[in-house]
Amino acid sequence: MIVWINGTFGAGKSSTARELVDLIPNSTLYDPEVTGGGLRQLLPAKKLAEVADYQDLPIWRRLVVDTAAALLAEVGGVLLVPMTLLRQEYRDEIFGGLAARRIDVRHVLLTPEETILRERIDGRAAYGDAEVDARVRDWCHQHLPAYRAALPWLVADAYPVDTSALTVAEAARAVAEAVLDGRAPSCGIVQTPEPTGETLAAGVLLFDEQDRFLLVDPTYKPGWEFPGGVVESGEPPARAGMREVAEEIGLELDSVPRLLLVDWERPQPPGYGGLRLLFDGGTLRTADTERLRLPGAELRGWRFVTEEEAADLLPPVRYRRLRWALRARERGTVLNLEAGVPVG
Repeated sequence: MIVWINGTFGAGKSSTARELVDLIPNSTLYDPEVTGGGLRQLLPAKKLAEVADYQDLPIWRRLVVDTAAALLAEVGGVLLVPMTLLRQEYRDEIFGGLAARRIDVRHVLLTPEETILRERIDGRAAYGDAEVDARVRDWCHQHLPAYRAALPWLVADAYPVDTSALTVAEAARAVAEAVLDGRAPSCGIVQTPEPTGETLAAGVLLFDEQDRFLLVDPTYKPGWEFPGGVVESGEPPARAGMREVAEEIGLELDSVPRLLLVDWERPQPPGYGGLRLLFDGGTLRTADTERLRLPGAELRGWRFVTEEEAADLLPPVRYRRLRWALRARERGTVLNLEAGVPVG
């Protein structure tokens, strides 16, 4: 299990986590700040200069998942992770990666009242260097607007602990009690198995009466996606697409969708790649769209978009696949792609 202690910078996450080690049996502290510090030694200065925060580096998010999983495999028990996550897509990526490894995550949010939080930040002097401490205090204050903006999804996702009137020891006891008695439940994110080899996946394009197509926003990975998923062993790909549409958005397709393209996705570690199929699921009438239902643990939202709008929502590899699928639909043909490029 992982207990992820979230909160804005200066909320007392690290000090609370250190206290928790003595309150939650068989627990180990893992601070992802250590991973960030390691990247400063590993990455070229030019790469580091591209971001203001190492959380914006995909390698940091990937290493946090891999390190946490490796630590749990080594020591077992409970991993205490004090780390600010204010961007929901980063939360999705990290928690989704942990869920794919079948790791139970309890998400706890420390929520001191802002006036008290500012007073605590102003009183911080952790480094014994006046200049460094001043920079840290400034960093904490600068992130308060982002924290306020993130609060709606944070309080909906995490178990909140108001630490306004609590000492560090009292805050730790409140967190420990919530975890141990189940008030801080498992994070409701889809448990998608981590691939161990190449996969076959089927996606379905569903159109509205304005010829826009449907995209869904998964909770377990960054970026939007077509309805669909991995084809199970022994399952016909088109039927897999139909099953995924029913599971994801609650619609039963009346007929087997027509194949638009086959795309071979190149392996890019840690991903294995494989074959990706896109099908034409036809046009949804207004009555159909009114019946759309999303499983909260798997999808956050859905929307109909144009090809141009999709460019800002889909990762490049999926956007290239989409564009060729739309061309195949216009021409009434089936295309064979290799890494997004038509062949044959």
